[in-house]
Amino acid sequence: METILVTGACGQLGTELTEELRIRRGTERVIATDINPPNEALKNGPFETLDVLDRSQLMEIIHKHNITRIYHLAAILSAAGEKHPIRTWDINMEGLLNVLEAARESNIKRIFWPSSIAVFGPTTPSVNTPQRTVMEPDTIYGISKLAGERWCEYYNIRYGLDVRSVRYPGLIGWKSLPGGGTTDYAVEIYHKAVENEPFSCFLKSDTCLPMMYMSDAIRATIELLQAPPEKISVRSSYNLSGMSFTPEEIAASIKQTIPEFNIEYAPDERQKIADNWPDSIDDSQARDDWGWKPEFDLKKMTKEMIERLSEKNQAAVPE
Repeated sequence: METILVTGACGQLGTELTEELRIRRGTERVIATDINPPNEALKNGPFETLDVLDRSQLMEIIHKHNITRIYHLAAILSAAGEKHPIRTWDINMEGLLNVLEAARESNIKRIFWPSSIAVFGPTTPSVNTPQRTVMEPDTIYGISKLAGERWCEYYNIRYGLDVRSVRYPGLIGWKSLPGGGTTDYAVEIYHKAVENEPFSCFLKSDTCLPMMYMSDAIRATIELLQAPPEKISVRSSYNLSGMSFTPEEIAASIKQTIPEFNIEYAPDERQKIADNWPDSIDDSQARDDWGWKPEFDLKKMTKEMIERLSEKNQAAVPE
């Protein structure tokens, strides 16, 4: 029986991944950890307060719960990272190294660590960005993720650790709010639309970025970890893609259901970050190696986001 540790479990991705893992593996078999207190979604199962910069505390939790698999999600994201670059480097890089070292010294059979399209930069081909290409990121988040990819591959080659990773595009889900990423507008826009409020977008109307619906991201993550080792040919990080669209296109998709929705554009410092990221991603390596295939396009995602957020808002209204 696997016992799973999730770091950064209170985040947007961590919350939903922990919930799904508990459904699949059993609540008591998935230990959620975060430096913050548990949110409501995580209170149904075991939770440990953890600062990923504290390796001894990490080791204590691993031994206490006999952990055999780690999903290491704790990180500071792109837009938030530019405000605190040194802190971002410490958490994103030292946190990863602590997990890798703890795994090397313990009975950890498999590790998942998320990279990001932020590893690409202004010199990277922006259309159908290939798996192996020029990577010259110019944000501290991207720099830390690129360095992390190299460490993951090194620990696989040097120590035989079964480390697996994907380069997430922007993630869109309805269960929790995002945590400081450049693609966060694509989550906020649905909240505003369902609440019948106008939306001010911090990116230009024609800024095209790779995106993915959260349920696809969760499924991809779990499928990657379930794949036999001989199917994994990439030990840095796999390209992963669901769809690509602009703020103008997502607004048009929303207006198909909510015609009165209004959007305006007020680009800020996040526009510069987005301008240096790809428009679309070639994830054929993931499709070939372990059978990855997205289920959601923009139309299907918009329908589900509006339905789910509407239900959530109605449930929150006191009787």
